[in-house]
Amino acid sequence: MNDCVFCRIAAGEAPAAKVYEDDTLCAFLDIRPIARGHTLVIPKRHAAELAELDAELGAQLFRAGHRLALAIRRSSLAADGANLVLNDGAAANQTVPHVHLHVVPRQHRDMLRLAKGFLLRRPHDPVSTAAAIREGIAAVDEAGKSPGKHVDG
Repeated sequence: MNDCVFCRIAAGEAPAAKVYEDDTLCAFLDIRPIARGHTLVIPKRHAAELAELDAELGAQLFRAGHRLALAIRRSSLAADGANLVLNDGAAANQTVPHVHLHVVPRQHRDMLRLAKGFLLRRPHDPVSTAAAIREGIAAVDEAGKSPGKHVDG
């Protein structure tokens, strides 16, 4: 879909700070992050909503989100946890009509910072943030988690 910004990102036709990519998925930093390291995981094959997404691809999407959450905890971002959120449809506040899983790093007692992040939604040095997440993915891989291709710079 040429009019879908996420399809263009997955195809390398639109800029994004990618942190992970394989044959079916792409993960990149949200351009309006709630917190530093807020990452989106998308299927490369367009699906506007969950009803259009194959169940196995949905499972792959969440496995990648799980892996990224672990990577963010092991990275220099040192998150204490993560929210994995998927907004399905406009009624659920899905703003881009392409299925995407949000991986939002969390810290203990960060509710005020998170609320501020919801209001401001400003990037946090995407180059160093993406590099930190890629290093976290490498650490997860070294620890014996699922192997995959991470994107270099």
